[in-house]
Amino acid sequence: MIRIMARITARAGSELELRSVLQELRLPSRQEAGCLSYELFHNQDNPLEFVTVEQWRDQAAADAHLTTPHLARAITQASDLLAQPPMIDRFNLVD
Repeated sequence: MIRIMARITARAGSELELRSVLQELRLPSRQEAGCLSYELFHNQDNPLEFVTVEQWRDQAAADAHLTTPHLARAITQASDLLAQPPMIDRFNLVD
């Protein structure tokens, strides 16, 4: 299993619009083959910051997510709303 955490920072004044773009990404991502979970969080201490926490069956499923039309659409819609490029980290569970 692969876990991915993406930290996404909105440009000041665009946080509500970015939130909407990110919310629209949840359902189609959850319906992808290999998606175990896909959650969106909003930082209570920093209203400009969002985090997605994703769990994928394997690396192939996570890579396939990067090629989906819904992700491409979200990236296009979010491009002018971001303060900086998303910080994306991949994790493996340590037993």
